[in-house]
Amino acid sequence: MAAFVHPHGLCESDAVGEGTRVWAFAHVLPGAVIGRDCNICDHAFVEGGARLGDNVTVKNGVLVWDGVTVEDDVFLGPAMVFTNDYMPRAAIKKGHDELLSTTVRRGVTIGANATVVCGVTIGEHAFIGAGAVVVADVPAHSLVLGNPGRHRGWICQCTGRLDESLVCGQCGRAHELISTTAGLRAAA
Repeated sequence: MAAFVHPHGLCESDAVGEGTRVWAFAHVLPGAVIGRDCNICDHAFVEGGARLGDNVTVKNGVLVWDGVTVEDDVFLGPAMVFTNDYMPRAAIKKGHDELLSTTVRRGVTIGANATVVCGVTIGEHAFIGAGAVVVADVPAHSLVLGNPGRHRGWICQCTGRLDESLVCGQCGRAHELISTTAGLRAAA
């Protein structure tokens, strides 16, 4: 099954995986790499040099700039935005090598209207709340809320909050702390 592009969508990239859908008024520039079974919703913009893994949901109005890498199974909520220039000035034009990259690891959720400032890595299965502003690396399974975004607890890949024992009350999965900077992993 080939990728689907809505008649009012614009997909200029040749690197779009099977089963991906690009909806009305979305724009994917040449050079962008989009995996399989992605959903690029209305008014989303994916710049050349951005990379999206498989099964990524890009909701309405999301902006994904050059230098952003999004791994598999990530949800990008409505109107969330990435940046790629930490100190922009209209009069100073920067080349690709001067922009800061951002990495979003597998299974992350980023809520509506969140902002991810460039140069950070968001760890696997982290959950960024609506309206949060991410200005630093986020550990795996961390729940981040507010402006600036702050760690407010741990979350399971099923989205259940973890208690002090790091066991999910929703699915029963146990986790172990790697470190406060690296985050959690599922217990063996």
